[in-house]
Order: sequence, then structure tokens, then C-alpha cells
Amino acid sequence: MGRWMKPEVYPLVGALAFAASMCIFQLTRNAFLNPAVRINKFDRSSAVLENYEEGEKYADHRLRKFLRSRPPEVMPAINHFFSEDK
Repeated sequence: MGRWMKPEVYPLVGALAFAASMCIFQLTRNAFLNPAVRINKFDRSSAVLENYEEGEKYADHRLRKFLRSRPPEVMPAINHFFSEDK
């Protein structure tokens, strides 16, 4: 990086780069995969969209399917440790 940036700033730059990349990922995903977004002229000509299967596929992605089978705890080991009756 050179002499103009202090080493203490590196974690902040990393966090901002991560947040910016997540925003770009979400915008790209919505632009190309969202069934309500129509970019080409042929798809925009239809006024009412009846594509329920495509919308269901978009809303029920792999991460959501994986998280559905997991317990709703962030740190299960710590939760179980502090919730045990002694």
C-alpha cells in the first residue's frame, strides 16, 4: 500500500471491501436472477407476470434450504453451557 496508509487502517479497509463486495453480489443477483426484474424488451412487454415457479425457485435458494434444517441458535455450545440446570 505504500507509506500513505497506516497499518491500523487495514482492518477497516478489509471490512469496507467485504461490505462493498456483498452489496455488489446482492445487486448482481437481483438484476440477473430476480423474476420481477425484466431487462430485455420482450419480457417487459408482458404487463402481468405469472411465473410462480420461477419466483418460488428464487425465494427458496440453497442457503435458505440449508438453514431450515439447522437449529435457530448462533452459538449453540455457549447457549447449552449457560442454560443447563445445575
